[in-house]
Amino acid sequence: MASWNLKGFYAEACTCEGACPCVYTEKPTGGTCTGLVGWHIDEGEDGGVRLEDLNVALALHSPGRMTDGNWRVALYLDDRADDQQRAALQRIFSGAAGGHPANLSPLIGEVTEVTPARIRFEQSDRGCRLDVGSVAEADLQAIEGLDGGKASISGHPLAVAPGFPATVAKSSTFKLQAGDIRCDVTGRTAFYSPFAYEG
Repeated sequence: MASWNLKGFYAEACTCEGACPCVYTEKPTGGTCTGLVGWHIDEGEDGGVRLEDLNVALALHSPGRMTDGNWRVALYLDDRADDQQRAALQRIFSGAAGGHPANLSPLIGEVTEVTPARIRFEQSDRGCRLDVGSVAEADLQAIEGLDGGKASISGHPLAVAPGFPATVAKSSTFKLQAGDIRCDVTGRTAFYSPFAYEG
């Protein structure tokens, strides 16, 4: 039986143009990739500590192909969480608790900060918005697919939410200033989908 489990919704935005090649383990379109990933937890717990309705965000910079590692990251934990919840979120999203986050942790070369932040998600039928205090804002709109539906990808090797097709989107706004991890772009790659992790 899993000692922890989470289910919810995730969104990511980055500086790559067109269809981001990072998710296929190819080089970023600009040589490097700066991104923001956020998670909203609809239900979950870690050893009896309830984690529903909490949020987590990760700012990252990859100096080249993402699978080559050496990412610089900053981790933001919901400022509404109490001490036990914050410790559980840090343990899970740092990869220390195993599960899918542990698959990504070897790619991280430096953690610049782990800090509480006001993290807010807004979801709609055609996109979502993610705000992380004064650090980041991202507005994402799904691109129009066949017959006006949404376009999605699945089975890509560098997936934040394995097992769930990711809706392909673009950022109408993507601003990030997490120390020297920063960008201010529009019309770049974004994805979102449900997620489920356990460990």
